[in-house]
Amino acid sequence: MENSSSSGFIALQKAIEMTTRYRENKHIVIDKAYAGQEILATCDTLNKSAVATLLAKPGCAAIRLYYGMNELLQVRPILVAVNEKDEDMLPDLATLDGEEDPGEDIVDDAIKCPPLCPPPSPLNP
Repeated sequence: MENSSSSGFIALQKAIEMTTRYRENKHIVIDKAYAGQEILATCDTLNKSAVATLLAKPGCAAIRLYYGMNELLQVRPILVAVNEKDEDMLPDLATLDGEEDPGEDIVDDAIKCPPLCPPPSPLNP
């Protein structure tokens, strides 16, 4: 694990270095056939209420970030609550019917940059 402390937080300067490295190199880690298709986002902004709902789940000890792909092959974040046993806290597949109500167990409705980017900051000048 690359955290600078057991708290999970890192210093701003380290975050700046990491986000700069990512922006400078994200275009070289994907096949040239996908260049210019915004496969990898610069950042994703998640709804506070949705994340708070995951954190408020009884037994939630952490949040896990998965990476998925939408139909355009763009990499998207998927967040789920995690319990004390390090298990994903997901709905029971046996009780779901096909195109089910999304419920409040999995977060993906992020604002993707690009195209919708936040104002400049030290992490995204």
